Amino acid sequence: MVNGATRQSPACQPTAILEIGLAWCFAWGEAKIPQVDIHVLRQMRRAIKTGEAFPEAIQLHLKRIIQLNHLDKANYPENAEALTALVQKYPDLWNKRIGLVYGGATKIKQYVFEASKLQDIRGGSALLDRINLIDLPAFFKGEEAGDRFPQCARVAQYCQQLRTDWLQTEFPGLQDALIPELIVYSTGGNILAFCPVAYTDDLANAIEKRYTTETLTANSCAVGQAFRFLELRYGLLKDPIEQTPWLDWYLQNATQPLVEALFGKAEDNLTEQFKKRKSFNELVRQLAVRFNQRRSGDDRFRGDRPSRRYPPMLETHPYVQRDQTENRSAVQQIKDKQNRRGLPGEPWFSDVLARKRVTGQTAKRDNQNKAWFKPDEWLGWHPGELESWTTRYDDFLQKHAELAAQYNPKKQQLQDDKKEARSLREIGNASSGFVGYIYADGNNMGGYIQTITTAEDYQQFSEAVSVATEHAVYYALAKHLEPHQLAGINDPESENRNGTWIHPFEILTIGGDDVMLVVPANKALAIAQTLCKQFETLLVDKNPAFRRSQTVCAETFKAIHRYQPQDTNQENSNEPPPCELSMSAGVLITAQDTPIYYAEKLTTQLLKSAKNQAKHLKKEHEYFGGTIDFLAMKAVTMLSSNIQHFREYGLVFGNKPKRKLYGAPYTLHDIKGLLKTAKALKKSDFPRSQLYQIRSLLERGKHTAMLNYRYFRVRLDKEKQELLQKHFEDAWCSPKDPQNGGNLAPWMSIREDSSTTYETIWRELVDLYPFTDKPEQADTKSSVASQEV
Repeated sequence: MVNGATRQSPACQPTAILEIGLAWCFAWGEAKIPQVDIHVLRQMRRAIKTGEAFPEAIQLHLKRIIQLNHLDKANYPENAEALTALVQKYPDLWNKRIGLVYGGATKIKQYVFEASKLQDIRGGSALLDRINLIDLPAFFKGEEAGDRFPQCARVAQYCQQLRTDWLQTEFPGLQDALIPELIVYSTGGNILAFCPVAYTDDLANAIEKRYTTETLTANSCAVGQAFRFLELRYGLLKDPIEQTPWLDWYLQNATQPLVEALFGKAEDNLTEQFKKRKSFNELVRQLAVRFNQRRSGDDRFRGDRPSRRYPPMLETHPYVQRDQTENRSAVQQIKDKQNRRGLPGEPWFSDVLARKRVTGQTAKRDNQNKAWFKPDEWLGWHPGELESWTTRYDDFLQKHAELAAQYNPKKQQLQDDKKEARSLREIGNASSGFVGYIYADGNNMGGYIQTITTAEDYQQFSEAVSVATEHAVYYALAKHLEPHQLAGINDPESENRNGTWIHPFEILTIGGDDVMLVVPANKALAIAQTLCKQFETLLVDKNPAFRRSQTVCAETFKAIHRYQPQDTNQENSNEPPPCELSMSAGVLITAQDTPIYYAEKLTTQLLKSAKNQAKHLKKEHEYFGGTIDFLAMKAVTMLSSNIQHFREYGLVFGNKPKRKLYGAPYTLHDIKGLLKTAKALKKSDFPRSQLYQIRSLLERGKHTAMLNYRYFRVRLDKEKQELLQKHFEDAWCSPKDPQNGGNLAPWMSIREDSSTTYETIWRELVDLYPFTDKPEQADTKSSVASQEV
């Protein structure tokens, strides 16, 4: 022993991040005043991280945490008696408790998309991102965790000031009880973290209050509960512990309806099924249930906490001036006066809208138009430290020279001074006034999470998914886009911007496995397909445990995918290995002046349709890959109802056989083929009038459409006929019977519910035609990039 410290062997010293957090809470105790001097606790944390000697006073606490982490690696208790023996052997792990808190923003879209302008939507999203990625980790001193919370590390002074000026004032003592090793994850708009028992309610209240303090109207919810340390390994336990229904009980009752509702349908290996349920996973599920109850206004488990049933209320007097977008009581009009620059249109701002607008401008580094906001005039509120997604994208490109060369192959001027798009018009300027909305979300996440049994695995899973999602977005943008020089812009918000080089995209949010993007319309589908495919690739590269071992046979492949080119085997040889998790996306191609709230609503419907198709393919064919649904909408008046209703009643004809004039949603393989077919159609120079004529004839019957397609097709020269035959007719429209020669172009024969349905992708090819570049033009960027690399 040296100066009251003891040297421990590496085998006896906690190494995992969460082990340090658990040891901290175990040594702290269950009171607000730690049972061990706070300086000793800090010395312990520092010593564990550096491998140095640590105080003798906390030896027993560290030993108990190590024992806890090795419990389930030995003999698993098979009955209540064996479980009771654990309590007798490790009484500290049974008697001592730890707090676990889960919370975050709710009804995010309601808050973000209630505004009508991109600047305000961007600001609402950026403000929530700042709270999720900086403010909440800052409660735990996230800047000290280095690479784990890079946003906090880059604004360390802001994090320290937040704790000093706000957290310590609102919740005294809380900051001393929190360290970064207590955070299980803090991504996707939610946080899951441990804390000393006495501060469980304080931490949950602090999370909710931070959202309300900063946004005024955004909904948030947080719940916390104290659990015994032994429950971190064996799930919820009764007191006395011998009354807990255990493995022997489950083996006898596994097929009972109520038991199956709790543990899932009985499978072959009941023991493993029970272990997965009775684990840390059960604690998280308990908090998720409490979270939904509190969010719905259920106060049964409120305890001493304030109720959350009453949302923020703002003044709505009928004679007051209102802001121009959210219809709330305005507090100030932004005019040019006293040598202070105003905003185009001299808008009225409510307090809520002003916060969104200045946050959006700060995130976009638009300091020139931010002079109108003086914190003293807005109750001292400041947008804080913000980092836009485009800034992170630039940082990503600096670390990946090959992608940087691909994104900017011509090395346009002002490479280091590219601006961020201010409006949808600037993004649409890169695609003839049309933009594409992409909303992507992960598949199979809930099922996979059910297999996670420890907090450490939760942490690793969250980090892997978060990194894969973000990097997949950057990869897709770099592969398909390039900087754009604005031209012909006359919008007041883009005054004097003609000739400016911009990043032609908008990342609205990246959270966990959720992505929302706005990109040029001509690249939207390609970006979505690459994003979903790269997500799977990065996950498998990050952790081989995500890889699926099953291979898809030829028959199953044909049942899943409709795109069947002659070189299918060659194409599939370059595909990434199959992954347990995947991503689906909804893509809406529409005019730049389409109301954002309406576009978001339709994109959400497309995502839901894509995910339903993924669930269907998984159930029927064990397909775990991603899916994409898309819609090209030339005018806002094109749809008077939802997309499903429009398709069922406007694009489906006949009964036996049924004719569907659309093919969506598609698998990622099919989307890749659809884009190839669209390029081949463009290259064939098929007369546009004939494209639309064939589309109009689809409604008149199968044979009428086939005859007219044949008539127009044979009028092309031989080379272009062969191009269509290879990329459209043979790849999509071959008959199911291989002995039957010819094809059904422009139809595909699909077997549905013991009957034949004829689908066609022709309508969607025609919709994509204006947004498809000829192959020579599309390949220019790739060839230049390869030369640079």
